[in-house]
Amino acid sequence: METRIQKWGNSLGLRIPRSFAAEAQVEEGSAVDLSVENGRLLVRPLRTRKYALSALLKKVKPQNLHDEVATGKRVGRETW
Repeated sequence: METRIQKWGNSLGLRIPRSFAAEAQVEEGSAVDLSVENGRLLVRPLRTRKYALSALLKKVKPQNLHDEVATGKRVGRETW
């Protein structure tokens, strides 16, 4: 699809057609990574990872479980 770069204040702007935005799963306010590779302008959506506590805890094994860590004397009314 051919489109045009337009002036937007002191910068330039590029309109993304709705069908492209839907396919790339981006919407207004989405964070993107903008880069130039071999003279080509690349726009890539940034995805934030979502974690579930249950999935993270399944990865805890005796081999990667560390000992308690001393953090110093208690301050305030902590109970140990």
